[in-house]
Amino acid sequence: QTQLVESGGGSVQNGASLTLSCTISGSRAYRTNRYCMGWFRQSPGKERDGVALFESDGTERYDYSVKGRFDVSQDSDKNTLYLQMNSLKPEDTGIYYCALATVRCIVSGWEPSKFDYWGQGTQVNVSS
Repeated sequence: QTQLVESGGGSVQNGASLTLSCTISGSRAYRTNRYCMGWFRQSPGKERDGVALFESDGTERYDYSVKGRFDVSQDSDKNTLYLQMNSLKPEDTGIYYCALATVRCIVSGWEPSKFDYWGQGTQVNVSS
């Protein structure tokens, strides 16, 4: 059974940094070269939007709102996905979810419905 568990959220001030982690277990798809990992954010009153994608070949993609400030990476044994968030802004506030699609990012794109597995989310609050 595939499980994704996020951690690392918290409350910080404008300009601070946080690192989110997503631990993956039980997924055979994740051990292939055909998957897409994503970090999504759901801000109050808004839909869940993608902020970063990590392709099985190591390609990274970012939403324009976080490009240059956020960095997505994976540890060498592929068990953990990270999201390093720098220069945080109040508009970055929301619940952050990691997700796994059993297709490549070129197929899933940023569409949440294309991701098969989700974590429970971790809250990030950025105050001004």
